[in-house]
Amino acid sequence: MKRISGLIVMVVTLAFSANAQEYVALNYTFHKGELFELEQKSRSETYMTVNDIVQRTTRDYNNIITIDVTDVQPGKTTLTFRYKDLKFNFNAKNQNIFVDAKVAKADEPFQAGLAKVLNQPFTVEIQTTGIINKVEGLDNILDNASNVFNDLKKDEQEAYKKLMKDQFGTSAFQSWLEQLLIMYPAHGIKTGTQWEENVPLRGGLVGSVDLYWNLQTWDAQTAKVGGTNKIKTDKVQLLTLDDGIKATAEISGTTSSNYLIMRSSGLPSICVQNTDMSGDYTYKANKAKRIKHDLKVPVKVVTNASYKIKQMK
Repeated sequence: MKRISGLIVMVVTLAFSANAQEYVALNYTFHKGELFELEQKSRSETYMTVNDIVQRTTRDYNNIITIDVTDVQPGKTTLTFRYKDLKFNFNAKNQNIFVDAKVAKADEPFQAGLAKVLNQPFTVEIQTTGIINKVEGLDNILDNASNVFNDLKKDEQEAYKKLMKDQFGTSAFQSWLEQLLIMYPAHGIKTGTQWEENVPLRGGLVGSVDLYWNLQTWDAQTAKVGGTNKIKTDKVQLLTLDDGIKATAEISGTTSSNYLIMRSSGLPSICVQNTDMSGDYTYKANKAKRIKHDLKVPVKVVTNASYKIKQMK
């Protein structure tokens, strides 16, 4: 009888252990002094049809960012970011701006601005689940960098400062990071589980992003996660576009992501993202801009990006 009872206990224990192994807890775990390096390669193409004429704008990024773990507290970590390499290519309306922040280019003011961004520290406070509490210090870096534009004509100053803020400012950076990093559930999950979060659409557009993830496979070292971001703008909010044009935006789209996660930290070692958005801008009537009446402008945005994060120490 004792032997039978022992067998029953063993079977129950094994069944419980097998069931427990189906679940995995994913979160961000850092240790002070750790160093990571993030490599970004991405291209964004925007197509706008103004009075039956298609205008194409491209933005290419080829950046390397170092991430130092500078403070670890219960439930949250402070990460210090620095741009190590910063290459940016902007092409629109027969204007091409290509800069490598490390290579002087006397005829391109934007290069001098980005050079002042290199190796300047700013911080991100992140919860263990991946929710970003705050980004600090980045706008001060950009304000200082923008001083190199002070000798330009006023309209050129404003254009360069807007380009700098739109591409690299706090709102744009946090929006980018929120859509790159996974926000993990607070409880254990198993293969096939889907979870979701919602964040504001920051930066140039105003709206919201619904974030969905699903756990595909996992082992002791890694996890594969699929992601889908559903993006939708607020169609009544007034925006300021390039050339100072005021407009509203009714744009929606989807980002598809594939992640290979390092379970030791929670960061993605590899992430590939593809975004497809479309809709309309409505330019508001403005005599100074030669817009006689509200003008509907169809827009399409396609972005392809890949990211690699490796631990350096």
